[in-house]
Amino acid sequence: MLQIYCPHCREYREEEEFHVAGQAHITRPENPDACSDEEWGRYLFFRSNPKGLHHELWMHAAGCRKYFNVTRDTVTYVIHESYKIGERPEVTAS
Repeated sequence: MLQIYCPHCREYREEEEFHVAGQAHITRPENPDACSDEEWGRYLFFRSNPKGLHHELWMHAAGCRKYFNVTRDTVTYVIHESYKIGERPEVTAS
């Protein structure tokens, strides 16, 4: 069982209290009406699935119900950091 740090509650909680919501740092198109179907489909459906470090969006569903980002290794499941949305990750792939 993973212990995940919620940067809003400022405490570690059991993994069961959280839900992963996909890849973090996805930028919404500035003008969706001007996007082609291909561009809009790429934004909605295509995500990175790297082997190694990955930035993910999580929600503390059984706690504060706020979203935050997690840097996790997809091979070892080790969580390197948790940080609020809008903050920059300190741990990045080289």
